[in-house]
Amino acid sequence: MANSFTKAYQKESVKSRLAGADSYTIITMLMQGALERLARGKGCIERNDLAGKAEHLSRASSIILALMESLDHSVGGEVTQNLSNLYEYMNMRITDASIEKSVEPLVEVMTLMNEIKSAWDAIPREEVDKAMTLQLERG
Repeated sequence: MANSFTKAYQKESVKSRLAGADSYTIITMLMQGALERLARGKGCIERNDLAGKAEHLSRASSIILALMESLDHSVGGEVTQNLSNLYEYMNMRITDASIEKSVEPLVEVMTLMNEIKSAWDAIPREEVDKAMTLQLERG
């Protein structure tokens, strides 16, 4: 019973944070969510929990797809295309992990996602604010 209350609280907490979040914060939350789902999926593979594996890896894959769809190809040029290709590769590796019931592809994807997230987190807030202002001005 306590577990269901915890899950409900966590879900509401995420909804609250999303309600007032800017796109930078939402992307950060998506990356963190993907990492959490990948870790849970890895644990499920290690425990041979096939239903859990399917659930968590499917959600991780959906999050990565959302990250790919959030890319603005009209602005990012080659960097955006490379990131899109990397997200696509990561989803293929998640599929490999699921089919093979192997954690190695997930470790690779988690490493890649951590690198992307670290670079994202390193963007100075002033630059984020400038970019968001420009985006709003463009409509």
